[in-house]
Amino acid sequence: MKRTRDEVDATLQIAKLNAAELLPAVHCLGFGPGASGAAAGDFCLLELEPTLCQQLEDGHSLVIRGDKDEQAVLCSKDKTYDLKIADTSNMLLFIPGCKTPDQLKKEDSHCNIIHTEIFGFSNNYWELRRRRPKLKKLKKLLMENPYEGPDSQKEKDSNSSKYTTEDLLDQIQASEEEIMTQLQVLNACKIGGSVTYYYFNNDEIGHHKGEKFLDIFTLLRYWRILEFDYEMKLLNHVTQLVDSESWSFGKVPLNTCLQELGPLEPEEMIEHCLKCYGKKYVDEGEVYFELDADKICRAAARMLLQNAVKFNLAEFQEVWQQSVPEGMVTSLDQLKGLALVDRHSRPEIIFLLKVDDLPEDNQERFNSLFSLREKWTEEDIAPYIQDLCGEKQTIGALLTKYSHSSMQNGVKVYNSRRPIS
Repeated sequence: MKRTRDEVDATLQIAKLNAAELLPAVHCLGFGPGASGAAAGDFCLLELEPTLCQQLEDGHSLVIRGDKDEQAVLCSKDKTYDLKIADTSNMLLFIPGCKTPDQLKKEDSHCNIIHTEIFGFSNNYWELRRRRPKLKKLKKLLMENPYEGPDSQKEKDSNSSKYTTEDLLDQIQASEEEIMTQLQVLNACKIGGSVTYYYFNNDEIGHHKGEKFLDIFTLLRYWRILEFDYEMKLLNHVTQLVDSESWSFGKVPLNTCLQELGPLEPEEMIEHCLKCYGKKYVDEGEVYFELDADKICRAAARMLLQNAVKFNLAEFQEVWQQSVPEGMVTSLDQLKGLALVDRHSRPEIIFLLKVDDLPEDNQERFNSLFSLREKWTEEDIAPYIQDLCGEKQTIGALLTKYSHSSMQNGVKVYNSRRPIS
């Protein structure tokens, strides 16, 4: 049965509501044949912030990512969100075509009654919370099969692990833009894989006899991380060429590098090395690279430290300076997030500690750091927690949440809030 205007007015009087203070349009809600038997779990509601709504209206997609053993996340084109279920005491009704008060105000309504059918209902909804992308798995996948050069025996193994962009988007819980940014941080590059051929016999698909086979091939390109020794080999080729040609590190010509080093290594690898350790620019139509001394010194330090458990600091600094190209100056500031100095040992030592080898979870990261060293200064710990800072979050806020502070010899130090086993 449908309500009449008289029945609506009678209901308003019982509720002691003044019709003059309300919009003239009346929504009379009722369950349709399909909705009356629907369960609350048959539908899902997702609460979106205005920017995400706009992206959907513009034709972009939102993607839910995660394996069976992972907490699902939702990704836009450039951000990652946790999905959380929010319960509500109010029943949420799905009403197709329902008009809001603002929409009704714009219409010329004369006490009309709108009979509206409820399509479904829910007692909860999904809400989104911005989170850091889960990118540690990205390096793990790519390090399953690092690129050791075109002549490596591993490159002849068709069963070795390789990943296209689509593969990474399927497996990494991050937006495409965040994944692409992290691939740059990892100095990853696209390298051609095996050629796939598809053969179509025209006779078999109903065409005239005597026509030739049609060969179609696709060259797949996979994301790869260079094996570090191979990366250093490429870098040494470049720096030795710069030295032999007496070039400035600020102006290394791309074309000449490719011509001189092309017989030794693939040109795309030489250019990739220049991109990793330099900044590209154009001068009078010629492409040049300005090499970054800090990156080159940092790579040389990693090469020295990777095979040593601990290194006498004074001896390391001397050998390190000797190992970098002439004209470059080494500094411990170049090693933030790569190596840690122990000033309390005698003699002072330095050892490799890469931030990307530490756990991704906040609490696990702090547990790992405090198990390694009981007390930290902010200067020492900052490079190892900087990447944990979310939007508008500071290192100081993280330290306050996960550590206790105290004074030691006039210096503020931080130790764990909980016992470390």
